[in-house]
Amino acid sequence: MTVKEMADVCGFKVLNEGNNTAVVTEPYCCDLLSIAMGNAPSGCAWCTVMSNKNTLAVTTLTDAACIILCCDVAVDESLIEKAAEEDIPLFATDKPVFDAALSIYNAINA
Repeated sequence: MTVKEMADVCGFKVLNEGNNTAVVTEPYCCDLLSIAMGNAPSGCAWCTVMSNKNTLAVTTLTDAACIILCCDVAVDESLIEKAAEEDIPLFATDKPVFDAALSIYNAINA
């Protein structure tokens, strides 16, 4: 399933389209950047509440397919601009992290 298809099925708000043809392999939940840096699988849809530029750096390092910012966290415009520069798909949802990840899991395995 592509990032775009995942976002459409799960109803995530698009903050930055980025590389929306990337394939999502699985959801990943983590709010500690150092843990995510060492454990996020390539191609994952990373569900987190960490809405800062370091999240983008970890996404690039781990080759995550996209970021889903959960729980209606505040998003700074500079984060969206940097995501656009880096071609990183960035989404938002009011769902808690687990619920967002579960919706991704269900969409992939439908």
